[in-house]
Amino acid sequence: MAKKTPQFDYIEPVGARILVRKDEPKRETKGGIALPDSAEIPTITGWIVTISHQVEQDEAVPLRQYDKILFHPKNAIPVDFEPDNQLYVVPVEDVVAVFRRKKSESDDLS
Repeated sequence: MAKKTPQFDYIEPVGARILVRKDEPKRETKGGIALPDSAEIPTITGWIVTISHQVEQDEAVPLRQYDKILFHPKNAIPVDFEPDNQLYVVPVEDVVAVFRRKKSESDDLS
């Protein structure tokens, strides 16, 4: 009998970690110059897919699901969950910035 590989529905990070979908690497400069694969600019931005319970409960950590972040990739652990392998478990201390939009007056009225 062949061993059946278990199928999982979701990933839940544990401890002070988040699950991030890494952005695609840049293949072109802002000025429109195409870059060869060997000169590819490493991408260290992504979107938070989910956060651990510990991070969710910590008011000192301003991270929420769906935030766009800038992170240091050294300790990011790739997750072999999807064919394109863009998911990474990232320790909270490796998040260096969160991208935010300024609230407008129309946001306060809704």
